[in-house]
Amino acid sequence: MLLASPTETDERRIPLYRRSGFLRALSPVVLLLIWQIGSTSGWIPAKKLPAPSVVFDAGLETFRSGQLGEALLVSGQRALYGFVLGAVLALALGVLAGLSKIGEYAVDPPLQMIRTIPLFGLIPLFIIWFGIGEEPKVYLIALGVFFPLYLNTFAGIRQLDPKLLELGSALRLGVVERLRLLILPGALPQILVGVRQSLGIAWLSLIVAEQINASAGLGFVVNNAREFLRTDIVVFGLVIYSLLGLATDSIVRLLERRALRWRPAVHR
Repeated sequence: MLLASPTETDERRIPLYRRSGFLRALSPVVLLLIWQIGSTSGWIPAKKLPAPSVVFDAGLETFRSGQLGEALLVSGQRALYGFVLGAVLALALGVLAGLSKIGEYAVDPPLQMIRTIPLFGLIPLFIIWFGIGEEPKVYLIALGVFFPLYLNTFAGIRQLDPKLLELGSALRLGVVERLRLLILPGALPQILVGVRQSLGIAWLSLIVAEQINASAGLGFVVNNAREFLRTDIVVFGLVIYSLLGLATDSIVRLLERRALRWRPAVHR
C-alpha cells in the first residue's frame, strides 16, 4: 500500500480557495473576464481583438475541421525534435565547459558570440544551408533551446561545493561515476531551471521556425488565417501556443518537485 507524502497530505487538508493551483488560476480568469467585458462593451475593437467567446468558437471550428489535431501533431513533433537535439548538445557542452578550464576556453567564447545573434536573423542563412523543409525549423528550435540549458548547466556545475568534488577523488570514482553520482545530482536544481527556460524558448522558437514555408502545423494555420483576415483564428493559435508552453512547464515543475524532494524550499 502506497502512502502519501506529508506534503501531499497537507495539500489535501488546505481549503480549495487557499491551494496554490486555485490561486495561480485566479489572475488568468480575471484577465479573461476583463477581455470579454471590454470586447462586448465595445472598448476593444472586435476587428483587432475578438472576444474570448468568439475566439473559442473559432477554435471549435478549427477543431471540427480536423486542422487543429493535425497542426498540433506536426508542431509537437518539431518542438520535440528540436528540444531533444538542443538539450543533448547543451548538457554535453555545459558539462565539458563546467568541468574543464580548457573546455571552457574552447567552447564558451564562440557560443557567447552565437548567443547574441537573433533567431530571425538566422532564417535566411538556415534556408540557404538546409533548404525549406523540416531541417531548418528543427535546427532553429534546437538553437533556441540550447543556450538557456547550457548556461544553467555550466553555472550549476561551477557552483558545486568543492568538497563534493574532493569526495569523488577520495572515493576514487571514475569520470562517469562522478558525473552520475555527484556532479549531475548536485547541479540538478540549476539544470531543471534551464529545462524550464528552454521549454519556453522552444515554443517561441517554434513560432519563428514555422514562418519558413510551413505547409502544416500551428504556424501554417495562423498564417493562413492572417491571409483571410481571420483575427479570431490567429488569436486562437496564439492561445494554443501559450497553453502548450504552460502544459510543458507544469510537467517540468512536477518532475522538479519529485526529483528535489530533499529540498524543503521546493514544497513552499
